[in-house]
Amino acid sequence: MTLAGITGFILSVGMAVDANILIFERFKEELRAGKGLHLAVEQGFSRAWFSIRDSNFSTLITCAILFWLGSYFGTSMIKGFALTLAIGVLVSMFTAITVTRTFLRLVMGLDIAKTRWWFGV
Repeated sequence: MTLAGITGFILSVGMAVDANILIFERFKEELRAGKGLHLAVEQGFSRAWFSIRDSNFSTLITCAILFWLGSYFGTSMIKGFALTLAIGVLVSMFTAITVTRTFLRLVMGLDIAKTRWWFGV
């Protein structure tokens, strides 16, 4: 991996962390509003999805522009950065929506979910 690829990877990890923070904050807002755990998870995800989608799509558009510019001006480092960032954003969007939701649904069935202070409320 080149330095540009490593930079794209680090930036995509930061975006994945941001997506999970958005999900959990919306989830906690729903819990604070007095909703049940299952309803709070579903509504938290639906409220966070718009922010996650918009930020990731704008990043993917930027990656496409950078990849296009890198192919015309002969700078392969820009193409490597754009490709690594795009792959990282797509993977983080998939994991934020499907994997995190699945893990939260699994936790809901455990005894640990009976107390709300585990979720920061």
